[in-house]
Amino acid sequence: MPGPLHGYTIVEACQMVAGPLACTQLADLGAEVIKVESPHGGDRMRYLGDRVKDIAALWAMVNRGKRSLVLDLQHPDGVAVLKQLVAQADVFVQNFRPGVVERLGIDDASLRAVNRDLIYASISGFGVDGPYAGEKSYDYVVQALSGMAALQADPADDVPVLLRNIVIDKTTAGYATLAILAALLARTRGAGGQHIDLSMLDVAVSFLWPDGMMQHTVLDGGRVTSGGRMSDGYAVRRTADGYVTFMGISDRQFPAVCHALDHEEWLTDPRFATLADRESRFEEFDEILADVLTGWTTADLIAALKAGDVPCAVINPIDQVHLDPQVAHNGTVVEHDRPHLGRIREPVPPMHFSATPAGLGRHAPRLDEHTDEILTELGYAPDQILAARRSGVAGPRRR
Repeated sequence: MPGPLHGYTIVEACQMVAGPLACTQLADLGAEVIKVESPHGGDRMRYLGDRVKDIAALWAMVNRGKRSLVLDLQHPDGVAVLKQLVAQADVFVQNFRPGVVERLGIDDASLRAVNRDLIYASISGFGVDGPYAGEKSYDYVVQALSGMAALQADPADDVPVLLRNIVIDKTTAGYATLAILAALLARTRGAGGQHIDLSMLDVAVSFLWPDGMMQHTVLDGGRVTSGGRMSDGYAVRRTADGYVTFMGISDRQFPAVCHALDHEEWLTDPRFATLADRESRFEEFDEILADVLTGWTTADLIAALKAGDVPCAVINPIDQVHLDPQVAHNGTVVEHDRPHLGRIREPVPPMHFSATPAGLGRHAPRLDEHTDEILTELGYAPDQILAARRSGVAGPRRR
């Protein structure tokens, strides 16, 4: 069965992660995605990290399901080809820095002139204008500005910490996918085409706010009853042979933790008598807990906590995640052969549709793999394709 977006065409002119991953998510849902790449080596992410020739592992994960078309968008004939594509497409996604698409002649107004029902999505670091608009944006920069790094600080020293993960890039991709789907739905209801503008900074602040900014939401301080931050209980705890995580300061879970660890005396300790006491003395209790846990093996501790219905988990090493019993049961990760890369391991789309299933789709393409194929579909004859390559309009530049 085809996916829910079968029949929709996406034209992508993006690099790095946020834009490309959004388009891969649309491809997983069944859309046809054509990735337009620069003749000067294509998407730079092709060459970062572990790779086989011009396909890096990270790049492959955020660019599967697409076809690669190499065009020089600084050449008028390259722009003309792009407009031919867009005229037949449903969505155009770009993440150039503000001002670039206007200079190239592929801005919203220019492309809407050839397709008035186009959904045009712009993804930027900071927005279309403002003090940072023209600056380069990376995930770690936005983590710093949005409060994400400050929130990760260890309460013991209050030193900000960056998440070692491109969380903002990936979250922005998810928001972009949601926005594009909403715009497509609105179009079916008569709204026509429209322009979607999305910045990583706006996404990061919005994503962080509900829990990360609890203390900075209600501004009438006189009416607020202060409480602990949700993040305070996010702790990795060391056992005799590994690491686990669990929380247990609530009125329901605290007694279960005490019984599981065979320390019922904590229940009558006046320092920890109420939830408010436990929150105010969290660091003190955490030190006591740390000493106790070093006498437990990971397996025994998890078994005891689960017997008391305390939410808990082993900290899986990154090379063992795919072996976790629930991950394996769900079929979350598959191993299979892919063109160009050979045997790989990758997660399947996490959403499950009963009638229109999502899927991994085609492999991540080699640079220029589909240029001739796509030009042929646009009506170009073999001699015209050859001429486009010779002129530098299509295909990669020789180094």
